[in-house]
Amino acid sequence: MESRAGSNRGSGGDPRGPGPRGPAPDALPPRSPGARLALLNEMSERIGSELDVTRTAEEVTEAAVPRLADLVAVDLLEGVAEGEEPASGPVGSAAVLRRAAVTSLTEDAPEATYRAGELMTFHPSTPYARCLAAGRPLLVPALDRAADWLAQDPARSAKILGAGVHSLMTVPLRARDVTLGLAHFYRWRLPEPFDEDDLALARDLVARAAVCIDNARRYTREHQATLALQHSLLPRGDRLRNLAVETAHRYLPASGRAGIAGDCYDVISLSGARVGLVVADVAGRGISAVARAGRLLTAIRTLASLDLPPEELLAKLDTLVGRAVDPRQGTHDAGQEAGATCLYAVYDPVTGHCRAASAGHPSPVVVRPGRPAELLDLPTGPPLGIGGAPFAAADFDLPDDSVIAVFTNGLVQDRAAGPDAGLPGLLRALAGADRPLDLLQEQVWRAAVRADRPDDDAVLLLARARAVPADRVVTWDLAADPAAVPEARDLASRQLRTWGLAEVQPLTELFVSELVTNAVRYGRSPIRLRMILERSLICEVSDAASTSPHLRHADATDEGGRGLFMIAQLADAWGTRYMPTGKTIWTEQAVGG
Repeated sequence: MESRAGSNRGSGGDPRGPGPRGPAPDALPPRSPGARLALLNEMSERIGSELDVTRTAEEVTEAAVPRLADLVAVDLLEGVAEGEEPASGPVGSAAVLRRAAVTSLTEDAPEATYRAGELMTFHPSTPYARCLAAGRPLLVPALDRAADWLAQDPARSAKILGAGVHSLMTVPLRARDVTLGLAHFYRWRLPEPFDEDDLALARDLVARAAVCIDNARRYTREHQATLALQHSLLPRGDRLRNLAVETAHRYLPASGRAGIAGDCYDVISLSGARVGLVVADVAGRGISAVARAGRLLTAIRTLASLDLPPEELLAKLDTLVGRAVDPRQGTHDAGQEAGATCLYAVYDPVTGHCRAASAGHPSPVVVRPGRPAELLDLPTGPPLGIGGAPFAAADFDLPDDSVIAVFTNGLVQDRAAGPDAGLPGLLRALAGADRPLDLLQEQVWRAAVRADRPDDDAVLLLARARAVPADRVVTWDLAADPAAVPEARDLASRQLRTWGLAEVQPLTELFVSELVTNAVRYGRSPIRLRMILERSLICEVSDAASTSPHLRHADATDEGGRGLFMIAQLADAWGTRYMPTGKTIWTEQAVGG
C-alpha cells in the first residue's frame, strides 16, 4: 500500500509531505443521490487544472482526501506520464506501474508502501492485478478476510494492517477504452467499511479523472513530438561552423500551455566565402506551426543556394507562403494562423559589407568595435504570405570583430509591458560584445528573457564577423581579349605558389582557363578574376553580361562545349551569381591544411 502525508509531488523533498490535511472526517460520505452528486462535482472541479499528467494525478488524490477516503494513491502504467499510449485490451499481471501521486490524512503515514516515482508490479492474486486485468473496479470491504493475497507481500501487508487500514477500493483509470492505471482508496479512521455506494462514487470520480489524465497524456505526447521536430530544425554541428562568422545561438520554447511556436534560424554558407543569416517566426503554435517552419526553412535554404539578394529571396518566399495559405487552393487548414516573419542578411567577409531585408521581423542589433550597440533601421516589409508590397534591403558595414544579433520577438516582447519591453536590456547586454560569444549570449539571455517565459518562443543568434585577411584575396582586371586566357593562367599559377598550393595548380589552371574563355567569348568588359583562399580555394570570373553559358553534354564529334561539363565534374562546387552589374561564375575546390 501507499503513502505519505499530503500530496507527494515526486520522489524528492521531505518524505513526510506538507503535513496533516486537517481533522479527520467525522461522518461517512453523504448517502442521498443529490448530496453525492454535489460531492462528486465538488471533487471533480479540482481536477484537470493543468495539462500535466503528474499534477492531474495529484489533484485526484487531493480531491478525494478526506471527503471520500483516508488515503488515495494513483499508479500509472509505465510511460503514461511521458505521453506514451498503453496498448488496448486487458493489462497482464507483469505490467509495470509507477506511483504518480499519493495523499494521506496523516503525517509521515505509517501505512505508506510506495513513494511517488517508485515502480511496482502486482501479484496476480491481488485485487490490483485483478482490477487491471478485468478493467472493472473492485471493493475489498474487510482486509482481515484477505489473508490469501496479503500473504504475497508480508512486509507491505504488515504496514497496511498495522496502520489500522481495514477497507479498500481499487478503480481502473480508463479513457477511450484504454487502461492508464489504477486509483486506490483506503479507510482506517472510521470503522465503517467502504460499500457499493462508495465504490460507485469512486468509479464516477475516477472516470472523470481518467479523461483529464488522458488529455494531459495526449498533450504531453504532442508537445514532445513538436519539441523534437522543432529541435530537428535547429542548426548544429557543421552547419554552424563557418569561417566568415563565429556564432552562438539559443532557442527556448514557451512554457506552460502557450505551446511551441514555429521559430527557426540558420547559418547558410554562400558562394564567394559569404554567409547568410536567417531567422523566421511562423504564425501559430503546435506541431502544425513547426512543420510549416520546416518547410519555410527548406525553401529559404534552396533559394539561398541560388545566391539571390535578400530582398529578392523574401519576395519569392512571399509568393510561396501565399500559395501555401491560399484557401482557394485548399492548402490552408481552417483555424490555422497563416504567414510568417523573416529576416535574411548576407555578410561578405571580403568587403566587410552586409545586406539585410525584413518581412515583418524585428531588426537586428549591430555592435561595431569601440561603438555602442545599435538597432538597425531596416526597411520592414509586410509578413510573408500577405503579398502586394515589394521588399527593400539595407546595406551596412560590418567590420572585422563586429557582432550582429538576430532574434525573434519572443526574446524582447512582454504581453503586459509591450512588444519591445526587453529591447533596452538587450542593447545594454550587447555593450560587452568584446567578450567571448558564449558569455555574451548568457549575458543577453539573462538581461532580455524573463525566467518564466510564458508568452512565446525565443531565438537568439549572435554572429561575430571574421574578415578574410587581405593576403588571402587577390583580384585582377583582364582585357576582353583571347590573350587574357594565358595571362590569367599565369597569374593564378604564381598566386598558388605564393600560397603554397602547387598541388592544385593543374586543376586551378583548367578552371581559370575555361571561365576566362567563356567571359571573353560570351561576356562583356570589364572582366575580373578573383581568387580567395579560405577553407577552400575559390576562383571567380566576373563580367558585365547578364547571360551565362549553360552546361551541356557535347557529342563525341563536337570540338567544343565541354568546359562547364568538366568544371561540374572536377570542382567540389560551382555556380553562377548574378549582380546588378553582371554575373560571376565561381568554382570551389578543397585544399589541404
